[in-house]
Amino acid sequence: MTQSDCRVFSIDYNRIIGVLIRNSHFDLAERYYNEMKPVGFSLNSLTFSKFICGLCKVKNFDLIHTLLNDMDRVGVVPDFWAYNMYLNLLCSESLVDIALELLRVMGEKGREPDVVSYTIVISGLCRIGRFDNAVEMWHTMIRKGLIPDNKACRALVFGLCGSGKVNLAYELTLGILRGQVKFNTEIYNTLINGFCRAGRIDKAQAIKTFMRRNGCEPDLVTYNVFLNYCCNELMLEEAEKLIEKMEGNGLEPDGYSYNQLLRGLCKANRLDKAYKLMIDKMEAKGLVDVVSYNTIIRAVCKTDHSKKAYNLFDEMEQKGIAPDVVTFTILIEASLKEGNSSVAKALVDQMISKGLFPDRVLYTSIIDNLCKTGKIGMAQSIFDDMLKQGVAPDVISYNALINGFCKASRVTEALSLYEDMQARGLNPDEITFKLIIGGLIQERNLSVACAIWDQMMEKGFTLDRDLSQTLVNAINS
Repeated sequence: MTQSDCRVFSIDYNRIIGVLIRNSHFDLAERYYNEMKPVGFSLNSLTFSKFICGLCKVKNFDLIHTLLNDMDRVGVVPDFWAYNMYLNLLCSESLVDIALELLRVMGEKGREPDVVSYTIVISGLCRIGRFDNAVEMWHTMIRKGLIPDNKACRALVFGLCGSGKVNLAYELTLGILRGQVKFNTEIYNTLINGFCRAGRIDKAQAIKTFMRRNGCEPDLVTYNVFLNYCCNELMLEEAEKLIEKMEGNGLEPDGYSYNQLLRGLCKANRLDKAYKLMIDKMEAKGLVDVVSYNTIIRAVCKTDHSKKAYNLFDEMEQKGIAPDVVTFTILIEASLKEGNSSVAKALVDQMISKGLFPDRVLYTSIIDNLCKTGKIGMAQSIFDDMLKQGVAPDVISYNALINGFCKASRVTEALSLYEDMQARGLNPDEITFKLIIGGLIQERNLSVACAIWDQMMEKGFTLDRDLSQTLVNAINS
């Protein structure tokens, strides 16, 4: 632009940089910005603010910091929305201390933080568990005459209730802002859920009454929260009445509603009634899903009726309801509990053939069970499958197979696993060392046992008295 014979003014730079920002060409915008500074030109507040907002989208902290310093130098202050955009970026990256400092600087520069500013910071503080600071910000906002809106209330209530501080959430919203803020259903529901989880059904019911009195009708979520509580507490008659009440109030219970009732019936071991509910009522409404079948299959497996569970598994597939990882996990664990490892392996193969893959916890559970029942070859095969599927074993996975090898007097293979886990960046824990040393003592390979013991002590672990005494006795014998 400066290579032509035309004179270039500050306004020209503002225009072209503004266009580049609008089209997300931030590298080019930065180049022109660096070109204009040495000749004494500056961006105006609007262009600076747009530039900062654009850079927030790509998380370019360095250039944002440069722009803010340059603005200080030329006496230009960002607009509210630019400050709030930067606050949001800082809090989303858990840089809340910098956000708190920015909040202070805003006031000094004549951009007194607004409700949006405080809401962003309060939400960020709650997200990282700094609730005392969040509450302090809340009081500061109110002390400055700012009335929190529903977004602000939601940020605080979600954060506090999520950490079990429901009483505090209630006091800071419904307690001190009653009559000043028209709370929405989401806030009421969060408080109701918090009190239900805390076992304070009386308080939850009182909030429901209060919300209705203030022109906010309970919705499907409200009823589902109470339904969840009733089913957890096996208050099944109350749960059934809630379903009827929902229907009477023109609220159609959804799949979640019925699945909660199904879970409650299964928890109370009323399996026949649960199955009847699923087939007679839920199926007619098109609400039976994989969660419904998983709930009943799990309950049936707990009663050791695995044949009935497999029948349900076949039934769901015939009805076009595809089993998921949870379905297979329930059946695999049930077959392992019964000692039927061949069925468990067949289920794993079937699961993989459907494009579903066991997670590390399930793989480890299978390996551990097979090793405890002496099926080391099959356990090793499952371990190999785990690696082939790209599921990284952890220390517990390795310990399960190492334990199996040591019990089967295959300590050389256990040592190979011990070395392999370290090659993969996993550090042996106390259990690993004890298993390996115990296996080596059994094989009378005492020199290697002592070497492993040294490695164990270097890692800060110690052998228990019995095993160390066994090793010492073996050396002295």
